[in-house]
Amino acid sequence: MLSAFVRAFKTPDLRRKLLFTLAVMAVFRLGSFIPTPGVNYSNVQSCLTNAGSGNDLLGLVNLFSGGALLQLSVFALGIMPYITASIIVQLLRVVIPRFEALHKEGQAGTAKLTQYTRYLTIGLAVLQSSTYVAVARSGNLFPNCAVPIIPNDSLITIVLMVMTMTAGTGLVMWLGELITERGVGNGMSLLIFTSIAAGFPSSLWAIGKEQGWDVMALVIAIGLVIMAMIVFVEQSQRRVPVQYAKRMVGRRQYGGTSTYIPLKVNMAGVIPVIFASSLLYLPALLAQFNDPQAGWVIWIQNTFVRGDHPLYISAYFLLIVFFTYFYVAITFNPDEVADNIKRVGGFIPGIRAGRPTAEYLDYILTRITLPGSLYLGMVSLIPLIALILINANQNFPFGGTSILIVVGVGLETVKQIESQLQQRHYEGFLR
Repeated sequence: MLSAFVRAFKTPDLRRKLLFTLAVMAVFRLGSFIPTPGVNYSNVQSCLTNAGSGNDLLGLVNLFSGGALLQLSVFALGIMPYITASIIVQLLRVVIPRFEALHKEGQAGTAKLTQYTRYLTIGLAVLQSSTYVAVARSGNLFPNCAVPIIPNDSLITIVLMVMTMTAGTGLVMWLGELITERGVGNGMSLLIFTSIAAGFPSSLWAIGKEQGWDVMALVIAIGLVIMAMIVFVEQSQRRVPVQYAKRMVGRRQYGGTSTYIPLKVNMAGVIPVIFASSLLYLPALLAQFNDPQAGWVIWIQNTFVRGDHPLYISAYFLLIVFFTYFYVAITFNPDEVADNIKRVGGFIPGIRAGRPTAEYLDYILTRITLPGSLYLGMVSLIPLIALILINANQNFPFGGTSILIVVGVGLETVKQIESQLQQRHYEGFLR
């Protein structure tokens, strides 16, 4: 694998793409440490060191921003508004016929949907930055910290902070598109990968200092096993064979070839985990705006905030299973696939074309989605189990959304580099 990296950097075109990608990732990490105007950076660092954040609602966004959110940096929101906007636009295809029509138009329609996603990203960035600044201004971001994070909370300062964070989100979105266009891999995914992977060393170091270096070594060993299992499942697929009939056009014969439809075990990716986490954050969010001494507020704080309650764990697991089926049903349409196969003269051996093909694909998809949903649920519960066993929920990096994204993006990027190496008659990473 190391020799393949050497060959990649010896190829001028591929070396230029790799260096450009690394440079953009470095700029993204640099922006995560530049404070937003109006923020007292030393006070923020003091609160992070001594108190930590008591608001678990921001944990997912802070994960995707590489810790920039709790530091109130220029890139505090990171790529999260774009992810939310992309999911919303994708779900709206089911509700709005116009969006579905644009999706079927090809490249022109996709460009239009991308433009809508960008507009929605900016709108969500304004909303999220306003909410976040309001939380920081009220002191709920670091409830145990006495020093003020925003010394001057005048209207001009608040507006400037909101505009800066929104502009930072737009810049992050542009950087991601630059990587996709001129670099290697999917730009948005690589920026998320950079944010999450940047927190791994500090998380392992914190576990070593708090729990002991033997525990840290055990965590690393468990993490390697988890990564190997995730790679195995992410690469697993059910290949449905498709045969194309022979046909004569003039003197030439077309068709007669065989191919397959790859149905992955985990077709939904990490989207069900994000959906389930967001939904379970709502009760805690509602409790924040009510009397903290009320009985139902105390029950929600004890059940849904810390994350180690059996009811929370059960609800989290069941919601992931539900959203896995839901998202797969939205993104993969067996009727559309069956019609496309029939239109080009293809058929699945032993299955009639048309409606029987769609029912067969739906049957296979339902069966392979079950282990995929259970796999997502078990991987997502790893940080909660670590919280119960070694009290390392915030510092445990090998589990949940983080490890799924890191492994998935890493596999996809390596495949793209390998394909470009093979185009130039070089050996790839996989021998």
